[in-house]
Amino acid sequence: MRLYDTARQEIVEFSPGPNVSIYTCGITPYDAAHMGHAAVYLTFDVLQRRLRDLGHTTTCVRNITDVDDSILAKARQLGVHYLDLAASEMTRFDRDMGMLGLLRPHSEPRATSAISDILGLISKLLDSGHAYQRGGSVYFDIATYDKFGQVSHLDRETMLRYAQDRGGNPGDPNKKDPLDFVLWQPSASDEPSWDSLWGSGRPGWHIECSALSMREFGPTIDIHGGGADLIFPHHECEAAQSESATGKTFVKHWFHVAMVYLDGEKMSKSLGNLVFVEHLLADHDPRAVRLSILSNHYRTAWEWNDNMIQVADQRLKRWLDAGNGSAGLEDVRAALDDDLNIPAAMAVIDEAVSRNHGVSEAAALLGVKI
Repeated sequence: MRLYDTARQEIVEFSPGPNVSIYTCGITPYDAAHMGHAAVYLTFDVLQRRLRDLGHTTTCVRNITDVDDSILAKARQLGVHYLDLAASEMTRFDRDMGMLGLLRPHSEPRATSAISDILGLISKLLDSGHAYQRGGSVYFDIATYDKFGQVSHLDRETMLRYAQDRGGNPGDPNKKDPLDFVLWQPSASDEPSWDSLWGSGRPGWHIECSALSMREFGPTIDIHGGGADLIFPHHECEAAQSESATGKTFVKHWFHVAMVYLDGEKMSKSLGNLVFVEHLLADHDPRAVRLSILSNHYRTAWEWNDNMIQVADQRLKRWLDAGNGSAGLEDVRAALDDDLNIPAAMAVIDEAVSRNHGVSEAAALLGVKI
């Protein structure tokens, strides 16, 4: 199998051992799952299915960011406890992903379950000189990590712009460098708070995933990723703090899924331009919803339009009418091994169906049960 590696900026051989450790950043549960979420998790799902088909076992961890700025703000707006909000939204998310046929993750650890791990990791970074305290917060000092930028390959100006747009707060006067990032911060009066050596407060966003992944897998993960909007600052910062703490490679292969757009803008909760998975599932076969999302190559940004689900409905009907069989299986495997080319795999199945051959085994590799 050959896959694009974000950090190496090229398609490379992906040759893990018998068991493949996979960490994918999960949702911050303050609203329903949208098409962008589904695109990420369905892509990782097909990747797992092909790896298992190749004879590997896969251990996929998908975290839950149940404490950060966005969920606390939404809970405050709704007048509910943040953990109650997280619980209700995770119920919706699990229902939607289950209907789409996703393989269950090995575990879904919550950020709030890892406070002791987070505190230990921050202590290690402070003791080794990679972090500093100022203004009641603890920051990672990027000047101590000469590989900062190894994942995103962005120039400083772009990093600063993304940090501003994505919650990095480069204007914080307590920072030595605007790109330094928060490891621990004081909590507002209505926010959750934990005791620490640096004062009562709560963790920053990036440190949560480092602590959770290390608890689940140790210092190194075979493959890690999520949506392309996480490359910077989230995954860049994860790599910096993790490798500074352990002295070991954090991720062997970085894997990111391109953005989904609607009306020319990236689909996001902050913009409100969302197509919710649950609404499509209410009116269409979940297998068709799955096919509509997977019909775009994972590295190519794409725009949702309502015609896509109609096309997927028709495609599913043709596949179902073709019935059981193994037609196209080897060509589908070859397409998936070629940088997880799911659209090409679908075209192979379409061709087999046009010749009246059954395609159930090939469809199963895409998670579609015939």
